[in-house]
Amino acid sequence: MTAARLEGFLCLGAFALCIPAANWLIGHAGTVCAPQGPCLIPVAPGVMAPSGVLMIGLALVLRDLVQRRLGLRWALAAILAGTALSAALAPPALVVASAVAFLLSELADLAVYTPLQRRGLVLAVAASSAAGLVADSLLFLWLAFGSLDFLAGQVIGKAWMVLAALPAVHWLRRRDERLGLA
Repeated sequence: MTAARLEGFLCLGAFALCIPAANWLIGHAGTVCAPQGPCLIPVAPGVMAPSGVLMIGLALVLRDLVQRRLGLRWALAAILAGTALSAALAPPALVVASAVAFLLSELADLAVYTPLQRRGLVLAVAASSAAGLVADSLLFLWLAFGSLDFLAGQVIGKAWMVLAALPAVHWLRRRDERLGLA
């Protein structure tokens, strides 16, 4: 197995772990945890979001890296497996919202990333993650709660994770170029 494929499988594993981590965070970690509601974290001054947004933002970036290392088929398989995992791990009241939002946001990410990846990895990851995080936020909130009350927090929280991951993506791109893997 090549180093690039091994890296792809590591990204695939990390992508899969983001889903249970997001579900765990929502119920267990935050600066505010309501007895029957999600745990919240501050994502900007005066803006709160469910703590799981951090892992969903990271999942969008990792899916792009799975596609870069393993190809489109693996990325699609990861999305389908992630959707099933999301449905299996979501609280019963949120199964449909969680699965549908995950599936459609990851497909939106894929649809933007695929044509842009040849223009530049960092640009493709940033643009596709932006599309995915907006789709995920809108769909999840609307399907789960019939409200977009936490939309700003959802978008900002996921965007922070994408921004935090971009230097690593840039480093990977530079390393790939040095190794002739571009």
